[in-house]
Amino acid sequence: MGARKVGHIAALGVPVIIESIQNDSKWIAHPDWARKEHLESFAGYPMRFQGEILGVLAVFTKNRMTQSALDVLGIIANHAASALANAMAFEKIQALTKQLEAENDYLREELSDVASAGGFVGRSASLHHVIDQIDLVAPSNANVLILGESGTGKELVAWEVHQKSSRRSKPLVRVNCASVPKELFSSEFFGHTRGAFTGALADRAGKFGAAHQGTLFLDEIGEIPMEQQAQLLRVLQEGEYERLGEEKIRKVDVRIIAATNRDLKKEMQAGRFREDLYFRLNVFPITIPPLRERREDIEPLADHFLKRCLRDMNRSVFSFTPAQIDELVRYDWPGNVRELQNVVERFAISSSSRSVRPGALGLLGDVRNCASFPPSADASSGVLTENDMMRLQKQNIENALRLCNGKIYGPDGAASLLGVRPTTLSTRIKAMKIGRK
Repeated sequence: MGARKVGHIAALGVPVIIESIQNDSKWIAHPDWARKEHLESFAGYPMRFQGEILGVLAVFTKNRMTQSALDVLGIIANHAASALANAMAFEKIQALTKQLEAENDYLREELSDVASAGGFVGRSASLHHVIDQIDLVAPSNANVLILGESGTGKELVAWEVHQKSSRRSKPLVRVNCASVPKELFSSEFFGHTRGAFTGALADRAGKFGAAHQGTLFLDEIGEIPMEQQAQLLRVLQEGEYERLGEEKIRKVDVRIIAATNRDLKKEMQAGRFREDLYFRLNVFPITIPPLRERREDIEPLADHFLKRCLRDMNRSVFSFTPAQIDELVRYDWPGNVRELQNVVERFAISSSSRSVRPGALGLLGDVRNCASFPPSADASSGVLTENDMMRLQKQNIENALRLCNGKIYGPDGAASLLGVRPTTLSTRIKAMKIGRK
C-alpha cells in the first residue's frame, strides 16, 4: 500500500518515518483502507548489503512510530539484508556450479578425441621439430600461435602444450571462434549476470572465467571480427574484464593458445586482423606442416587409426596391404590428418576381412596424378606450380561432389569425405566456380 514511499526509500537509500499518516495520506494507494484499519504511522528502512540495496523493510503501525522504533527497524533490516544476500549468493553458487559442470562435460567431450590419440604419431623430421618446439615452450607462460592447414592437428598441439605446462591440473577451455556470433561474443567470452539480457536466467562465467589459472585455446582466431578483436586485446593487455550486465572489474590469469589456418600477415595487410593483437598472440609460433609434406608419417598414422578403429569395433586386427600403403602415401591429402582418419575409419567399417582389394580405400581422384607431376612442374625438384595445385584441388573436389551426388553437408556429404568443414568446402566451390552436379 505504501509502494510510492518504498520506491523513494529504495531510490535514495535513506530511512523514512511518518508519525501520522492521517496528516499525509496522499502517497497511500488506498487512504480509506488506512483509516478503516486505524493505522497511525509508517516506517521504511533500506535493506543494504555491501553497499547494494536489496530491498526495503516497511511497516505500518497502529501506534505512533518513534525514532527509537525506527532504529530497531534498521537493525532488523540489516539482519534481513544479510540473510537475503546469503540466499541470493547460494542460488548463484548453485547456478554457477551447474553451469561449470555442464561446461566441464562439454570440454571433456571436446577434448576426448584429442586425448585418446595418445600423443603424436609419426617419424618425420618436421613432426619431431614440432614436438621439440612444444617441449621448449610448454613450461613457460608464453602465448602460443599454432599455424597450419585444416586437419593438421592444431588441437593436439594445444593439448600437448597444456599437458606439459604447470597449468596441467587446471582447465583447458576451447573456443571455436568461427562459431561465436558477434552479437554473443561478450557473453560467450566474458560471461554475463542474470538479467543482463532477455534469456539470461542465471549468471554465466564465460570462457575466460572458466579458464582462470588454466589455458584458453582460441581455435580459428582469424575468424573473429575486428570490433571483437579489440575486446579480446584489452583482456590480453590488462588481464581483466567485465561480465555483461555488471560493472565489477574481474582479474583473470590465463595462458592463451591460438590457432588458425589463415595467413594472419595477409589478413593484417587486408585490414581484417589487428596488428597489435597479432603481436600479443604470436609470442611463440608453431607451424604444423601439411601431411603431403611429411609423407613418411602417413603409414604410421594410418596403422594407428586402423588399429584403434578395429579395437573400438571389437574386430580382429589386420593390416594394410603394400599396395594400399602405396596408395595412401601417394595421395596428397588436402584434408590432412583428419581426412586420413576418415578414410581409414570408412575402410575399416567396410572391410570384412583381410582380402580387401587395393582400391577399396575410397581415395578421391586418380592417385597417380598425385604421385606424378604434371608437365609444367619441375620433375627434378618435385615442385608443383600454383596453377597445378589449384587444378588438382579442383579435380579432387569435383570427384568428391560426384561421389556424394552434389551433397556437401552431413556424414555422407563431400565435406565429411574430404575431411574439411562444410563452410570451408562451400567457399572453395564458389571460388573455383565448381558445379554441384
